[in-house]
Amino acid sequence: MDSRLRITFAKTNAMRFTSHLDLHRTWERTIRRANLPLAYSQGYNPHPKINLASALPLGFTGTGEIIDVWLEQALPNQEIENALAKAAPPGIRIVAIQQIDLHEPTLQTVLESSEYTITFLERLPNLETRLQEILTAEKLPRERRGKTYDLRPLIVEMHMLPENEHGFQQLYVRMTAQEGATGRPDELLAVLGANQKATRVHRSGLIFKENP
Repeated sequence: MDSRLRITFAKTNAMRFTSHLDLHRTWERTIRRANLPLAYSQGYNPHPKINLASALPLGFTGTGEIIDVWLEQALPNQEIENALAKAAPPGIRIVAIQQIDLHEPTLQTVLESSEYTITFLERLPNLETRLQEILTAEKLPRERRGKTYDLRPLIVEMHMLPENEHGFQQLYVRMTAQEGATGRPDELLAVLGANQKATRVHRSGLIFKENP
């Protein structure tokens, strides 16, 4: 009988520049290397039943990433965790594994928002003032793929964090992550006037309508 795993994992610096598609392929190879009975879809062109909750933009890291994997048979969690830990490449670290009901909704349909920590490697003058201007703005018009949109309602929460051990400014931001309404930290950085090459963006968590 098929089983469905929900795996929480970290995507660390070693895989920072791995694209969403390549991450999907990496997971497929990892599951095969672990000799786990990966389930495939039916039809003329079967594909592995793997579902990543949310694409992580190139250059970002994350510790609360979630993927659903379907297996052709149920196995003990500890056996799965041990096999994946040995098979996973540098850059992927297994955080937790749980078995969930086969009929649970897909991750994308229950995802509400994403939490990020942004670290500024170059000091940004008047950062707190700029944050307040953004938070009190009625609109923040931006353009994406030739279409204009309002970034402001996509920012759920935002505030300064204490400087890190290296004295770098840090910012917490929570942005919507729903179909057709996904906030992008790089767009926020553009509004702030930050040098994006001198920032590090880390997704610390995914928030769902019903916590998976």
